[in-house]
Formats: sequence, structure tokens, C-alpha cells
Amino acid sequence: MNYEVVVTCAVTGAGDTTGRSPHVPVTPKEIADAAIEAAKAGAAIAHIHVRDPETGKGSRDPKLFKEVVDRVRDSDTDVVINLTAGMGGDWVPSAEDPALPGPGTDMIGPEERLAHIKECLPEICSLDCGTLNFGDGDEIYISTPPTLRKMAELTLEWGVKPELEVFELGHIRFARQMIAEGLIADPPSFQICLGIPWGADQSVDTMKVMKDHLPLDASWASFGISRMQMPMAAAAVAMGGNIRVGLEDNIYLDRGVLATNGQLVSRAVEIIERMGGRAVSPQEARNRLNLRGSDN
Repeated sequence: MNYEVVVTCAVTGAGDTTGRSPHVPVTPKEIADAAIEAAKAGAAIAHIHVRDPETGKGSRDPKLFKEVVDRVRDSDTDVVINLTAGMGGDWVPSAEDPALPGPGTDMIGPEERLAHIKECLPEICSLDCGTLNFGDGDEIYISTPPTLRKMAELTLEWGVKPELEVFELGHIRFARQMIAEGLIADPPSFQICLGIPWGADQSVDTMKVMKDHLPLDASWASFGISRMQMPMAAAAVAMGGNIRVGLEDNIYLDRGVLATNGQLVSRAVEIIERMGGRAVSPQEARNRLNLRGSDN
């Protein structure tokens, strides 16, 4: 059981959810406001994607990230900033020639994937630790070992903590290899991602198996998607982990009731407190995760 829980709120993501809920933030101001709302509700960390303000689709434009980060930092609300570094790995084979990229492909190198991280220098950025069939279509998310090693090397140089996002056991195996090679600063921080088609299923058994494969000194969190968001949060707390909630992974508070990020964080904090624990502050999270700006 974890009695002092780091709550992350993933406020928007890059998925096609803007047409399904008016609460999914799109513009830099809306995304920054969502991060601030989540922090005021009890989240220590805001996990941030950006979207094209005109189309609502996910973007990797460093200028959009910079605007969001500046707005959050200029506010009077403290929150640990965690920027995604997962954009730029999408491959969709062409219907005419599968050896060539088709519509929807967005493949770039490790330096470009981290351009906004270098610009903004957040305390945390995500690092998706392997390749994955993403959904039932032809989309593949690609992160090869050389790409990941280079991204880990750069984040280590910049003092940005990589959140090692793992979607199946092979990802944990490679993350541990990067740790052994000295590419990840101590203590390593993992995010066990459950329910993404076609990664690991969201169940207590799956979470325990993946947790048991982590290094003994690792900090870890986990999340489930859609209606399993809160059950997986409770399971992670019971197993000694931290949690992630937010509109990136689930847009409902209850069946048929659309949520805001603040409401999802409040629900998660209530679950933690009913289990006898508490949600820690942003500064406590920095200290626990050994982030830049910690008191350790």
C-alpha cells in the first residue's frame, strides 16, 4: 500500500477526443488552465500534450509547448510539468506500397522528437520504451533501441527525468537495459500503461506482473483507460504505486457523465483518502522522484 501518492493528471493527450467532449482542452491557454485546474484539485504532476488550435489534432510544435509551459509557470499554482516526448513515431504503411509511408505517418529522429523538451526544459518528459501496434488500424508506434538510447542520453544531459512509459513486458526489459547502461538517472521512474490497444490489458494481474519486473529501486505509477481508470488507480495505490488520471485516458466521471480534469483528480484523491492515504504536493513529488528543484 502506498500512503503518500503522487497523482499525475494527463490533461489532453493527442487522441481524437475533442469531438466527444467539450471539456478536452485544445488551445495553449485551455491546456495550461487544465493543468492549473488539475493541480488545484490535488495533482502533483501535469502530463501535457499540445494540439493544433485550428484542427484540435495532436501537435509537436515547440511554440505551442512553450506557450503552455510559460502560462503554467507564470501562474500562482505550483505543479510539476511533464511533457510528452511521444510524438513523431507514427508509421502508417501506404495502401499502394506498404514499404512506403501512407497518410497519417509522422516519423522523425530523436533530436527532433525532443526539440520542445530542449526548449522548455520541463522536470519530466515521457519516454515510450518500445514499438507497439496502436489500435485496430495500420498505425504502428515506432521507438527503436537507437532512438531511445539517444533520447535517454539527451534527457540525462539536460537534467530532465524520463518517465519510462511501458506498454508491455518487452518495454520493461529494454528500459532496464538502458538503466544498466547508465542512461537513466536514479531512481528510475516508470509509468505502467494499461488498456491501450494492443498493449498490455488493464487488469490487477497484469499490473502486478509488470510491477514485479521493475527494478527494486524504481518509482512507478500506473493507469487504465476509459471505465477502468479509477479501478486501476485504486489497484496501483494498493500495490504501492502512484497513479495517473485525466482526459487523455478517459473522458467520463460516471456512466454518461462527461468529466473535467479537475473532477477526475478530485475523484482519484477521494479514492486515495478513503484507502487511508493522501496525495502529495508538487514539492514532495519532486523530492520523492529526485527531480530538478528537489530539496534532496
